[in-house]
Amino acid sequence: MQKISLKDWVIILTIVPTTLIGFSLASYFSYSRSVELNDFLEQRAQSIIEPIAIASKDPLLNQNRDKLRQLISFTHRNQSSIVKSIVVFTDDNQVFVTSSYHGDINLMRLNSDTPPPEHTTIENIADYIIFRAPIIDEYNKVHNTHIQSPISKNTSNFVSNDNLKFTNTTNDEKPNIIGYIAMQVDKNQLKFKQQSQYLIAFAFALLGTLLSGIFALRLITKVTKPINSMVLAIERIREGKLESRVSGQLLGELNFLKNGINAMAQSLDGYQNEMSASIDQATIDLRESLEQFEIQNVELSLAKRKAQEANRVKSEFLANMSHELRTPLNGVIGFTRQVLKTPLTENQRDYLQTIDRSANNLLTIINDILDFSKLDAGRMVIENIPFSFRESIEETLKLLAPSAHKKNIELSINLPEEVPDSLIGDTMRIKQIITNLISNAIKFTPQGTVAVDISSEAVNQKSIKFKVIVEDTGIGMTAEQQKTIFDAFTQADQSITRLYGGTGLGLVICQRLAQEMKGDIGFTSEKNHGSSFWFTFQCEVNSTPLLWELNNQHLADKTILYYEESAHGREAIKHILKHWRMQVTSVINQHQLSQVLSRASQTQQSFDYALIGHNQTATALSELKKTITQLKPISNNIYLALNSNSPNLHDALVAIGATSCLSKPLTANNLSRVFQASAINEPQRLTLSSPQGKRLPIKVLAVDDNEANLKLINALLLEQVEEVVTAENGLIALERCETESFALIFMDIQMPILDGISALKKIKQIPSNMNTPIIAVTAHALNGEREKMQQQGFNAYMTKPIDETMLRHIIYEYCDFNHLNNSSTEIIVNEENLALNDSSQVFDWPLALNRSANKTDLAKEMFLGLIESLPATEQGIREAINTHDIALIKRLVHKLNGACCYTGTPNLAKITNHLETQLKIGLSLDELEPEFLEFFEHIEQLLLAAPSALQEINGK
Repeated sequence: MQKISLKDWVIILTIVPTTLIGFSLASYFSYSRSVELNDFLEQRAQSIIEPIAIASKDPLLNQNRDKLRQLISFTHRNQSSIVKSIVVFTDDNQVFVTSSYHGDINLMRLNSDTPPPEHTTIENIADYIIFRAPIIDEYNKVHNTHIQSPISKNTSNFVSNDNLKFTNTTNDEKPNIIGYIAMQVDKNQLKFKQQSQYLIAFAFALLGTLLSGIFALRLITKVTKPINSMVLAIERIREGKLESRVSGQLLGELNFLKNGINAMAQSLDGYQNEMSASIDQATIDLRESLEQFEIQNVELSLAKRKAQEANRVKSEFLANMSHELRTPLNGVIGFTRQVLKTPLTENQRDYLQTIDRSANNLLTIINDILDFSKLDAGRMVIENIPFSFRESIEETLKLLAPSAHKKNIELSINLPEEVPDSLIGDTMRIKQIITNLISNAIKFTPQGTVAVDISSEAVNQKSIKFKVIVEDTGIGMTAEQQKTIFDAFTQADQSITRLYGGTGLGLVICQRLAQEMKGDIGFTSEKNHGSSFWFTFQCEVNSTPLLWELNNQHLADKTILYYEESAHGREAIKHILKHWRMQVTSVINQHQLSQVLSRASQTQQSFDYALIGHNQTATALSELKKTITQLKPISNNIYLALNSNSPNLHDALVAIGATSCLSKPLTANNLSRVFQASAINEPQRLTLSSPQGKRLPIKVLAVDDNEANLKLINALLLEQVEEVVTAENGLIALERCETESFALIFMDIQMPILDGISALKKIKQIPSNMNTPIIAVTAHALNGEREKMQQQGFNAYMTKPIDETMLRHIIYEYCDFNHLNNSSTEIIVNEENLALNDSSQVFDWPLALNRSANKTDLAKEMFLGLIESLPATEQGIREAINTHDIALIKRLVHKLNGACCYTGTPNLAKITNHLETQLKIGLSLDELEPEFLEFFEHIEQLLLAAPSALQEINGK
């Protein structure tokens, strides 16, 4: 049997695979492209015919042939590259209109015994495709039951549901098909593109084969000939001719092989003579190795010292970088929050909130760097600062809700009212763990729900143990994946092409943090059946409440209709509502809701509140509109809870008639806030257990060399105390302390002239401030910094950016209030207090002054002129609407818009400007009906508020 040569192998292994792969790929991609072109043509045709079918309903019902002919003719002209003819048939297969009188109508018509299609159908005939789509009357549906209607099909185009008599209780309905549209599409252009694709693909495959052959021949020339010469040289060496050598300069590895053969021949030639020399050389090499080992030991010792020094430098670098970054961040975050407390426009508030979130994200990154360093060194420290548990949970959910809404996942939380709110612990670490678990649940849940359950139990009089469970309906994990879930840098899916990204450190850090907070973390999971992660932690109970406690006594015995399909969210909110002693009527599906509405309509029953939960967004707008319309007769307060935080969607639903829209998940706080707003006309009682909101009669000294930070801490302190004295460095602070006595001193550490530690030691020697508590304020956040400050003599330690809650806590912890009247106060907020924000939007006197360059007389004159002109303007606009005089409406609205721009009427100015904009872009009066209703309502509110506003102006 003849052996295959190297040349033959080169040809077989290069040209043949290239040819097979090239033609296989050409065939595959040509076929795929052909299928894609067919699918594209069908999708394009469907996108043409189905909108026409929807738009043809009214002209077909109204027998308006001209309008329908214009519609299909315009479509035919625009799509003439593929459309040959469009014909509209009635439900009895009669031609109603056609876009081309020369088209083959019989080819497009259905057989007489074939009913009109219930959906778009496709029929391939030779070089054409026939698309047929039904024309459906959605408002008059045909029932499957035996229906006797007194109205004949030939005598009326509409059949009212009120006129149908049912002989069966079945409610199955079919669409009422009143005709169908047939469209003839030409496939010649498609076939030409498919043939061109085949030619191009196979031409490239043939070109690839030719190129492969050329390269194969070149390879044979460059490789096989040198190898043959080497084979001959080896044969001579084997025969004993050790002087034989391979000559010539070869390519790449062949040159190395040539050198190897030559070296081998030379080594064989001198083998006997070099035997003893090799032994001597081996001995020398061994001695050199021993010497090298000694050198390496010395180098390792030096390297160890350098590593220890580098670790020290790294710690110092982290400390310095933390300080340098936190110092400007303190000003950015602090002043942003201060500005957010002032009156702002919506855009300004949104921009500032974006700045605040971005700055906090940067702060989180800095904290993560420090966390990694602490975790690596085994020196993780858990903070103990006052915080509101419910506020922390709400902040976390507000951050994660958009990602759940985007995937249409039902995110719900069960946080019982019995769970304590005011705690002392590390809120950042708690939120870090909850954020990680919920974000993982959302990430690994394609559809379904993510449920969060929180419970607590007392450990002792001071400590509470919390348990947070995050359960999802996601992809779950296998038994093998569960074994490595808490390994560092490991994910459940470790493949290169895994769908979900991440570093694999999140759960490891969460586990360590939970253990540091005297808790633990665990999970249960099943492949394709979801996962349930839980973690526990302990916190101390804070005896001083941190937030206003909204009193919901006005909700007692109020009736509420609550609709929610999600079982977990429904039960959680029902528990809250019943805790408020509300009378809850709960429904779990649309059928039950319809029954309740029908029964309420018959018995004249009404509800004080209606809370409707929905798991859809914009696609359910029509359904929600219908639900709101049905609820209006039985409730004046309609609230919607949606899987969306879109302002446009919320505004649209409020314009339809909803009182307010909330984004899921619902919590007790946001429900309480919206219910408080609805009861704004009733006197409400808000209790405050802590002295928040009242400035303390003490003098405080603030010391900082950074101007922005000094301004910030001055502003924050003035919200808490009556008098604040500032100093730019330790020397100035020392001079202030020699002449004045302070109740509290906030001292920066790193300052020029005299640093904070040196200033503290000298202030402690001054009799008037010897016992004054001094708080260290620094941007250093490394482990051991707190202990270092306490050793130097500071009473407490605060990190930058400054937290207002921590600042307030320190003031009340280190100041003596026995002589002050700082007992818990109770504030009665009457109707005027609660309605302040809303009334200020009807008429805002400071805004009016600002618009008139602070000229009081001019502001009064312009406001009086607006009030006097409003009745006539309103009457003129109403008459113009009745006569559909668009030009007059535009003129009156424009004139009123100009007047509102220079008066303090924010609500009326906003809706008037919106109306003028919409009128300019050409919206009809029917489309602007909700806006006009709101417009007239704002005019009425302003006219009602005018007497009190004028009294306020005259008083000022």
